Amino acid sequence: MSASKGIDTIASWLLEARSVVVLTGAGVSAESGLSTFRDKEEGLWAKYDPMELATIGAFERDPELVTRWYHWRFTKAKDVQPNPGHRALAEMESWLVDRHGDHAMTVITQNIDGLHQRGGSRRVIEIHGSIHRWRCTKTGEERPLAELRFDAFPIPSAHGGLMRPCVVWFGEMLPPEALEASFAALQRCEVFLSIGTSGVVQPAASFIEIAREAGARTAEINKETTPNTDSVEVALFGQSGQILPALMARVRELAADAPARDT
Repeated sequence: MSASKGIDTIASWLLEARSVVVLTGAGVSAESGLSTFRDKEEGLWAKYDPMELATIGAFERDPELVTRWYHWRFTKAKDVQPNPGHRALAEMESWLVDRHGDHAMTVITQNIDGLHQRGGSRRVIEIHGSIHRWRCTKTGEERPLAELRFDAFPIPSAHGGLMRPCVVWFGEMLPPEALEASFAALQRCEVFLSIGTSGVVQPAASFIEIAREAGARTAEINKETTPNTDSVEVALFGQSGQILPALMARVRELAADAPARDT
């Protein structure tokens, strides 16, 4: 299927859908210039393996090192900007919400950088947590990163513990409330879009099957093939920052000639 035909097909689905779920991964953030875990780190951090730093064991062994690394990652995330793909998803949400109400679109993201929210998306489920919130290792009390002072590493909490980022480290369970909200959205969705993710990390890898079992149409937007490419109805290859704006432009063209479905 050609790119233009694929965009037309997905646009026609969105025109009819009352509920859309979008799953995003590191590829979306990479288009803003944010490195992924599989990219080589820079400068001081080039000698460290991110897979080894992102564990509770690493934090317990060397909390200063891990805290400094996550502070560096936050600084990198703060310095980049949402790209046209982020903004197109926010536009998609606004368009669907205007037609069908607040639950018409949900973004489930594996990214921890907050770029979807900065790009304008409102209904975002962060299944791997957020680098913008930190919590006390002793009480679990969360605080926004903006309230923390990074003049000492590691950061002591007010309760005798240490502050750690509210991200899901390797070997940790995903937040139950985020999973519950994700499953609820998937079970009612009519269109499922997988964008910028390889689709191999569980439990996100199973989301497309849950959506398909609920009767959703499925599509993938990615720079290269993934294990899901052969099973989705539409696969588009390229940058989401180019494809998504084109998709929304086509949606608005079709919408101009077709009345909205009743909610």
